[in-house]
Amino acid sequence: MKQIKIIKNRSDIGAGTRGSDMGIDAIEIAAITAGSDYFTRFPHIDVETHNETIYNKVNALFAKRITHVKEQCQRLADVVKETLKEDYFPIVLSGDHSSALGTMSGIKAAYPEKRMGVVWIDAHADLHSPYTSPSGNVHGMPLAAALGIDNLDCQVNEVAEETIDNWTELKNIGITGPKLRPEDLIFFGVRDTETPENKLIEQYGIRNYMVHEIRYRGLTNCLKEAMQKLEKCDLIYLSFDVDSLDCDLVSKGTGTPVSKGFDPEEVTAIITQLLDSKKVACLEVTEVNPLLDTKGNKMAETAFDVLERVTASVSLH
Repeated sequence: MKQIKIIKNRSDIGAGTRGSDMGIDAIEIAAITAGSDYFTRFPHIDVETHNETIYNKVNALFAKRITHVKEQCQRLADVVKETLKEDYFPIVLSGDHSSALGTMSGIKAAYPEKRMGVVWIDAHADLHSPYTSPSGNVHGMPLAAALGIDNLDCQVNEVAEETIDNWTELKNIGITGPKLRPEDLIFFGVRDTETPENKLIEQYGIRNYMVHEIRYRGLTNCLKEAMQKLEKCDLIYLSFDVDSLDCDLVSKGTGTPVSKGFDPEEVTAIITQLLDSKKVACLEVTEVNPLLDTKGNKMAETAFDVLERVTASVSLH
């Protein structure tokens, strides 16, 4: 049984709205409020951040702060790689979702010969590149970077040379080239996408288990199917963005809330059953933003409840 190590990555420079850098502390406060010793139970490491760069002028309009996002992803990749090499199970708590590129890069750096599958529990596909992004926020790009996809067929932005260079370096963190194959990516709950992303999903046949399908067909059936699709993968990276939750039911305490998402029980069941497969090498929880929470600390409390339950219910091998 592997021991857990918690990696705290308090960075929000890849997001469009400030405040997710406080998400980790909000989750810890939720634990204290619940009377839980969760955050004293496991060793942890704090990743150095670059949040002060938020005051800098944005030069790369179509990939805002990409220089510092790249540095942050490299830092996180190094920490994840080292944690895996020390034979811990990393639970990564991150501010915004751009850091997922760092986590995936760290896993591949630790296991370059192993085939990685990715389960992405999220309202968004995060498949934009600087060439297609309508916002320029890098937290909408981590999967495109991990897959090494520019999606030039859908290009709408004239991207500066410096941004292209940074984007190329971002795609090559950890190991040179893609971190996973498109057929080894599975979405759960994705329901807010743009045309360039939809074209990639269709082109590569990326499977998306939407909320209504899971409720109609049953979670067990969908998860069994998903695991069959990932059977050739040696390990799985599991990413839980809290905007996969129904913002009307739970909270709007996240950067880009979307209605008609999962309830906490469904997300807990998805993560628990995936962990039960013993293939998951790393779990990430991201995008809690307490500054946007209109219900006190509700989103962080919900995220902590999910985290504690999935940790307690599974022996990680």
